[in-house]
Amino acid sequence: MLAHPALNRKLLRDLWHARGQSAAIAMVVASGVAIFVMSVNMLISLSENQQAYYDRYRFADVFAQIKRAPDPVAERLREIPGVASVDTRVVDRVTLDIEGMSEPANARLVSIPARPEQGLNQHYIRQGRLPNHDRSAEVLVNESFATAHGLRPGDHMTAVLNGKRQDLDIVGIALSPEYIITLPEGELLPDDKHYAVIWMGRGAMEAAFNMEGGFNDVTLTLLRGANSSAVIDELDALLAPYGGVGAYDREDQASHEFVSNEIQELRGMALLVPAIFLGVAAFLLHVVMGRLIHTQREQIAALKAFGYPNRVIATHYAGFVLVIVLSGAVLGVAAGAYLGRGLTKLYTEFFQFPLFLFRLDARVLVGALAVAMAAGGFAAFSAIRGVMLLPPAEAMRPEPPADYRRTLVEKMKLERILPVPTRMILRQLERRWGKSLVACLGIAAAAAILVLGNFSLDSIHYVMDAEFRIAQRQDVSIVLAENDDSAAIYNLAQLPGVREVEGFRVVPAEISHNHRSRRLAITGLKPDAELFRLVNIHKQAVPLDDNGVVLSAKLAEVLGVTPGDTILVSVLEGERPVRELTVAKTIQDFTGLAAYMPIHNLNQLMREGDVISGAHLAVDSHQTDELYSELKQTPHVAGVTLKSAAIKSFEDTVAENLLRIRLFNVGFACVIAFGVVYNTVRISLSERGRELATLRVIGFHRSEVSTILLGELAVLTAFAIPLGLAMGYGLAWLVVNTTYNTELFRIPLVVGPGTYAFAASVVIAASVISGLIVRRRIDKLDLVAVLKSRE
Repeated sequence: MLAHPALNRKLLRDLWHARGQSAAIAMVVASGVAIFVMSVNMLISLSENQQAYYDRYRFADVFAQIKRAPDPVAERLREIPGVASVDTRVVDRVTLDIEGMSEPANARLVSIPARPEQGLNQHYIRQGRLPNHDRSAEVLVNESFATAHGLRPGDHMTAVLNGKRQDLDIVGIALSPEYIITLPEGELLPDDKHYAVIWMGRGAMEAAFNMEGGFNDVTLTLLRGANSSAVIDELDALLAPYGGVGAYDREDQASHEFVSNEIQELRGMALLVPAIFLGVAAFLLHVVMGRLIHTQREQIAALKAFGYPNRVIATHYAGFVLVIVLSGAVLGVAAGAYLGRGLTKLYTEFFQFPLFLFRLDARVLVGALAVAMAAGGFAAFSAIRGVMLLPPAEAMRPEPPADYRRTLVEKMKLERILPVPTRMILRQLERRWGKSLVACLGIAAAAAILVLGNFSLDSIHYVMDAEFRIAQRQDVSIVLAENDDSAAIYNLAQLPGVREVEGFRVVPAEISHNHRSRRLAITGLKPDAELFRLVNIHKQAVPLDDNGVVLSAKLAEVLGVTPGDTILVSVLEGERPVRELTVAKTIQDFTGLAAYMPIHNLNQLMREGDVISGAHLAVDSHQTDELYSELKQTPHVAGVTLKSAAIKSFEDTVAENLLRIRLFNVGFACVIAFGVVYNTVRISLSERGRELATLRVIGFHRSEVSTILLGELAVLTAFAIPLGLAMGYGLAWLVVNTTYNTELFRIPLVVGPGTYAFAASVVIAASVISGLIVRRRIDKLDLVAVLKSRE
């Protein structure tokens, strides 16, 4: 191309003449490349930061909790084949009384070894210092909780330790790879205001919880290549006599699982959404190149007549695509890098890393450029191939006249009642139905992307309504320090402001079917429960079944079972019964993997009486402060969860993350919508400019000429919008089932009227703006040029 200055000048003129179309297509390419660069680099950065943090601060590979084991058992654990190191700890749940906060907070209190540098899950001290080994008043607090309450070294708080209130001195603010995100026990969402991780010296914790010479928690690291399943089996066998509740590996550790779920969502976003955007860009390029070559038949013929070979002419038109795609890709890379750094700031607020670095991977940048060029090359190939096959003599001839047979307008006798411009619009659309269909599909694609970018808001509102209004009707949920009999329900009912109490039972178990298994908690509920109900994805209450267990549909999918199948339940506490149970039904829910039974059946499985692990409470809103004050003083209560805090947590985590992604998608989708519509109407003007100018010469007014072209756009838009909304629903279904369908979270496919209205409004607005721009060009048509003969 550089060896032919004349063709280079022609290329520049063509680009300038089609500058509006070229810029619109370049922006579409830039949108796809920007999302690709942002998502993939953030994916790489998150994975690298996670692994570096794990390696440097010795994040454990296996975790286990027990009732109590003597210290010498640790030596037996170190002898398990494949174990590299063992760290025993004392861990307990405590209730906190924070100054200025009426409701109680919960905390996980974890011991620090006498020689912290040799332990696992080591601390990064953001502020202050480590506590002294045997000073019970000195503690570290995790950074997210400290930030939520404005705590700093030197501040104080009160905790209930083993039934006794004790003042704690905060000597440091810390992070740990075990808590990149801090999740309350049994919960799937963080609550930084009401849940803390606190570290205290091992000697002080042993004294506070009567654990001298023993431990109740153990973490392990494994040798490279060790079989974690074999290690866990031996670990469980050794710890079973000491009340072990089942070891698990890193993949099932709450914080790691949450971060891994975010990585999985980023991976889906990095592959699927850019592919859709770049597919639209390729479609536009294909249309533009095809129309450009169609309008330059005579020029192509002249170039061939002057001796330019097919290869040179094809390279010339490939250069047209190259300039557009390359400029869009470069802009997209710059935008993706900028947005990636901005997203890094959001991630540092959400995930607790000592340092989170966003790194631009050169391979990603090269890959983004390659993908964009491949999309452009694919789009231009068929058009350029047409250039090479076009004989000069044929190209020099005028195009054969169109087939002007009777159209549907004449057949239906509508020509007498329809105005002339309307008849011309309908005839044009019917006679050029192929191009009309392509234009319609392009506008529909714009509407589809707008639906795709905006539907997550509808899904979030749906989940919140189903979970927090229909399923969870309680105001407060309480977890007891130890399982208790039904008398505990009576005692809880006497607390200030409590209107209704429903007990529940939670039992850790391993559920298996054939070679598949999962460790989780089976929840026992009252069959007629009203405060906490099972609700499916359609917001319908699902009753428990006395004849078996109810599984979440995702758990059933993981285990490969359907209603009527039998599963093996191995309980991991108490007498550890093993039973075969029938899957009574499955329920489509939104979070986690779950199994439910009537509470009396679960207690029978445990060979125990009427036992509860906690309770859901309905509370008088006028007496909440009195209730909270009482709960802070109650040693039998190990944890308190407020529904209002759960809603806030959901909004600040899942909802906020999806809304951030939505903002990116909607912004880019609006760019694409305008690019598609503008290109459609500009291409029509380029093809029909001579015809429209001729109408002006024979006496049509400017408004009538504009009505013909813009009327076609209006008709195409009217047909494209419903088609695009249906396509958008299909794309949303694809995203929901590939990106937002994990063991941790499921987002339902919900597209509300507001989303459809927004997509339609943006497309209509883009059509109006594009029409106004093109109207100005119609008014400036060169009427003199029309009189010149093309022969």
